[in-house]
Amino acid sequence: MISLHVNIDHVATIRQARRGSEPDPLAAAALVELAGAQGVTVHLREDRRHIIDRDVRLLRETIQTVMNLEMAVTEEMVELALKTQPEVVTLVPERREEVTTEGGLEVVRAPELLRTSIARLQEQGIRVSLFIDPTIDQIEASHASGATDIELHTGSYANARGAAVEQEYERLHAAAVRAHELGLQVNAGHGLNYQNTRRICALPHVHELNIGHSIISRAVFTGLSSAVRDMLDLIRDATPTA
Repeated sequence: MISLHVNIDHVATIRQARRGSEPDPLAAAALVELAGAQGVTVHLREDRRHIIDRDVRLLRETIQTVMNLEMAVTEEMVELALKTQPEVVTLVPERREEVTTEGGLEVVRAPELLRTSIARLQEQGIRVSLFIDPTIDQIEASHASGATDIELHTGSYANARGAAVEQEYERLHAAAVRAHELGLQVNAGHGLNYQNTRRICALPHVHELNIGHSIISRAVFTGLSSAVRDMLDLIRDATPTA
C-alpha cells in the first residue's frame, strides 16, 4: 500500500494565529501516528510562519514513524537538518510572499548549492527528496543531482478542470514512469484531497503521498484521528493490487 505522510503545518498555523500554545503540533503528530499514518511531514519556512524551530526539535524527539522535514535549499536549513537528523529531507522552493508552495524546485538550472547540500545530507544518512514539477527534464536533473527520491508536485492536477485534468494526469504518469526507470523513489503531494487522491493512487510506482491541508480541514469537523483513518482507507482501496 502507498504510504501516507501527514503534513501538520496547518495545526501550527492555527496556533500561530494567536502566538499561543495550542493546538500543539506534537499532539497532532502523536494522533496521526496512532491513527496509522506512516510518517509526519513539517515545513520549516525561513519566515517561521507556522512550524518553528522548537517544534522541529521536539518532534524529532517524539515522532515514532518517519519525520519528513521540508525546507528551502539554504545553508541555515541544511545546518539545522544536519543537527536535527530527520529520516527524510524534502527540498522545496520558497518565496516569502507565497501563501503556500506554488511550484516545483528548479533543478535543471539549480546552483551548485543544491548538489552539495544533497551530498552533505546523504553523508549523514538522511534521505533526500526533491519537490519538482512533473516534467522529464526536472526528473532527469534530479537523478543527476544525486537525490534518491522525487516528490511530484500535484498542484496543477489538483487545480485542473475539464480536459486539463487528463492532461495533467498524463504528465504525472509519464514523470512517474521516467523517475522509476532512473531508480528514483516516486512520491507525490500538494493539493491532494478526498476527491482527487484516488486517481493519484493509480499512478505507477508511487511510494508515498504527502497530504496536509485537506486532512486538517476535515479534522475540524470529524477529529484528526478519523480524518487520517478516512484517508488511509481511501488510499488502501485505491492502491492497485500486484
